[in-house]
Amino acid sequence: MPEYSFNDLPAHVWPQTATRDDDGVVHIGGVALTELAARYGTPLFVVDEADFRARCRAMAAAFHGAANVHYASKAFLTRTIARWVKEEGLSLDVASGNELAVALRAGFPAARITAHGNNKSTQFLRTCVEEKVGHVVLDNHGELAALADIAAEAGVRQPVMVRVKPGVEAHTNEMIATAHEDQKFGFSLADGAAWNAVTAVVDSPHLELVGLHCHIGSQIFDAGGFNLAAARVLELYGRVHDELDVRLPELDLGGGYGIAYTADQQPLDVEALAREMLEAVREHAEDAGIEAPTVLVEPGRAIVGPSTVTVYTVGFNKTISTSETDTRRYVAVDGGMSDNIRPALYGAQYDARLVNRRAAGKLTATRVVGSHCESGDILISDEDYPDDLTTGDLLAVANTGAYGYAMASNYNLFTRPAVVTVCDGEVTTMLRRETVDDLLSLEDGEF
Repeated sequence: MPEYSFNDLPAHVWPQTATRDDDGVVHIGGVALTELAARYGTPLFVVDEADFRARCRAMAAAFHGAANVHYASKAFLTRTIARWVKEEGLSLDVASGNELAVALRAGFPAARITAHGNNKSTQFLRTCVEEKVGHVVLDNHGELAALADIAAEAGVRQPVMVRVKPGVEAHTNEMIATAHEDQKFGFSLADGAAWNAVTAVVDSPHLELVGLHCHIGSQIFDAGGFNLAAARVLELYGRVHDELDVRLPELDLGGGYGIAYTADQQPLDVEALAREMLEAVREHAEDAGIEAPTVLVEPGRAIVGPSTVTVYTVGFNKTISTSETDTRRYVAVDGGMSDNIRPALYGAQYDARLVNRRAAGKLTATRVVGSHCESGDILISDEDYPDDLTTGDLLAVANTGAYGYAMASNYNLFTRPAVVTVCDGEVTTMLRRETVDDLLSLEDGEF
């Protein structure tokens, strides 16, 4: 791994069009971040459209067809994002009724949508049936029965997948591991629940079983877990074929592909991963005596994460003693856990760079913190940054496209930032900045 100075923009971390000019100003999509900050204010999410689209195309090529790649909209969804995904030919995952509503209002084809969730409302399920959503992923027996009743009322057969827990312990944060036994998603392979769900679907005249689904977690950096999950799930495919005489044409192996949040990390090689996964599925299917199903995948973070940066304005700073001999500088910015909860929630690490000029100071132990009334409001916990970072500078944090805005809050009544897209020197507002009037509009009564 090469060494990077604070003025560098590591290409595997920052958006593909990010450059620093001779004056030290960082540009993305041909637009200076200083210009965007002056026009839209900070904090500000900046999305590199060319980067996003390029990652869609790379996923499509790796997994042998755009329709096999389902963009996981929980990472970040707007009508613009849905339009980009549609134009690139990808499919789409939704995990709530509102995500489905946004996708449909964007004109996304319902047949290319997969609906997820462990507690889907009756209305969510009814909308899936009415709009002819391509797949509903079943998570529990109550949902299975409810969907069968809704489909019966509509006089249709709804295509479904059964979500399976293959018992794979992914090497990731416990809060984003989703395939081991003791967690809320799916039917267990080990205790027979998955088989019972499969037989119930096959017996239902109003549900059509088209495949099984599993998702082992997020921020995964090797193919081993995916391959083990595929092996275990394909054993069930073989049993379904042998005992029920049913061929399942699709296998959804989820997403969770790791990206590089910091310069010392390496993103997952998606092309190599896809090659290994597809070969493993072919081999395991052959062992089970069945035709290999079409593999579907669900990248979200790996597409939108690296395409986006968040630009902040530096406020006040202070230096404190951490021991008799050591100090740490605290640099505060004008956002924080309301626009990026992941460091507080998962201990996530990020890469931050000065973007309005080149830094020239001496490297010193630094913690970048937000403006919220919370000790855990930390964006960058412990890095060596130049000591000339000062009030009014612009600091940008890379890789914030996934789960930044999607998990944003109004804590301390902060308003959610604007989101803009940049491409070939053009700027488009994707989401305007919230205002206090937006917050007050939710209140009832006269004041």
